[in-house]
Amino acid sequence: MTDSLEALRGEVLERIQQANSVKELEQLRVEALGRSGSLTLLLRGLKDLPAEERPRMGERLNQLRRELELELDGHLATVNQEAKAKALAEEKIDITLPGTRFERGHSHPLTLVIDEIVEIFSTMGFEIARGPDIEDDDHNFEALNIPKDHPARDMQDTFFVAGGNLLRTHTSPVQIRTMESRKPPLQVIVPGAVYRHDDDATHSPMFHQVEGFMVDSNIAFSDLKGVLTHVLRQIFHRDAGVRFRPSFFPFTEPSAEIDIQCVICGGGGTLRNGQVCRVCKASGWLEILGAGMIDPAVFKFVGYDPEEFTGFAFGMGVERIAMLKYGIDDIRLFFQNDLRFLRQFN
Repeated sequence: MTDSLEALRGEVLERIQQANSVKELEQLRVEALGRSGSLTLLLRGLKDLPAEERPRMGERLNQLRRELELELDGHLATVNQEAKAKALAEEKIDITLPGTRFERGHSHPLTLVIDEIVEIFSTMGFEIARGPDIEDDDHNFEALNIPKDHPARDMQDTFFVAGGNLLRTHTSPVQIRTMESRKPPLQVIVPGAVYRHDDDATHSPMFHQVEGFMVDSNIAFSDLKGVLTHVLRQIFHRDAGVRFRPSFFPFTEPSAEIDIQCVICGGGGTLRNGQVCRVCKASGWLEILGAGMIDPAVFKFVGYDPEEFTGFAFGMGVERIAMLKYGIDDIRLFFQNDLRFLRQFN
């Protein structure tokens, strides 16, 4: 056993000095001193020795264990120190180098326009309401005086979903939901996304509207004209002319299309260089939104007495306003996430 003891000592000490990592040293500790290690097996073999040799040999084995543990711990400390020094050298930060610049985000141009519109209406006492993007047929069409056989449905290229529901084609369903749950007076705007099956330079399958309505016991068309004229002049930051043209919408009567003097040519129809304004097609006017007095049939659906209450409603397309406000000729630019385009609105 004495020969085995010396051989084990020499082998383990040599492997300790050759080890270069914590993993190697821990593996060596297990192989030599673990429960099934070489030294442990020698200790278990003491029972096979003559009784008079067991104390002396047991003492030598315990002495060797202490020696190997001290060597392992000492070399482990050396390896850890060397690894730390290496890491500090390799991961040293040069504080004289310029720092990493993180680009700050900013609001999307459509968000900027929506926020501006909401702010203008808020200063006039309008509150904000919101509703679901997935609507039922009753709120999206029937309650707005658009029955299933109405030709106006052909104007709405609708996305239908499971269960007979649909992606709302306008924000007007929120007008119905608000009036169903509350009584006048009401002064509300509804910003939100809407969906129609249309896609070209001036149309998107998903776009944004701001619906608005006012209901009370004595609302007149003059109130509608006053509110929208003020809002449009605030949006475009100019005292531009506003005109109302007769039109038709199933949920308002009378109805009107509202135009504003062209923000590009100033209403003259030509540019400073004498060329014809392509934005307004030389007319000097731009169609901007639709509006009208709420049809009595809509009031009856929500349980309002049309003899007691009157009101007006309007709807404006945010993308169209943004295109005119910023001089953009393709609606798809808003949704392509091109940073070269979006950075212009920082």
